[in-house]
Amino acid sequence: MDTENIVVEFKTKTSLSKKLIPLILMLFVIAADQITKQLIVKFIPLTFPPSIGSSFFGDFLRIIHVCNPGIAFSIGQGWSLTARAFLFRIVPLVVIILVLIVYFRNDEFSSLQRWAIAGIAGGGLGNLIDRFFRKEGVIDFIDVKFYGIFGMDRWPTFNVADAAVVLCGILLLTSFAFTVKKSNSNKEA
Repeated sequence: MDTENIVVEFKTKTSLSKKLIPLILMLFVIAADQITKQLIVKFIPLTFPPSIGSSFFGDFLRIIHVCNPGIAFSIGQGWSLTARAFLFRIVPLVVIILVLIVYFRNDEFSSLQRWAIAGIAGGGLGNLIDRFFRKEGVIDFIDVKFYGIFGMDRWPTFNVADAAVVLCGILLLTSFAFTVKKSNSNKEA
């Protein structure tokens, strides 16, 4: 084997490890999401209105148990089972698969962007597990006071998967914005 082949093989292995290591975050988000949901189901009864399991910082943060058969902000919870199954199970699954295909085919993502994409995929898969395997829908339990902003006393209840999608999404968009800004600065120079 000549040195050129060794260099190509090393670059291929390095490139693959750069793509695989961030998937640890995806697995961590899925595990944390599912474990916390199991704890909520086990220890906090599902009641209407929701019973408060715990409160922190006065009533700023509450842990409650609610089920969401819709998507974010309970959108679609009154839709037919067929429409919900297609729009909330199949479409997100296809999107996550497409995101992971782009993730593995693209060699231009920065390390930060790869970690952010892995966090988003983990959050998406965490909620998809609920949609496929929990007849009541996605388990939400984090309830935060919103002080009347946008007319809401409390932010819509969410879970670990939702938090990962939002935080990693903001991180990814910010990273892309800085990449575009840096690219434009380099073109002007």
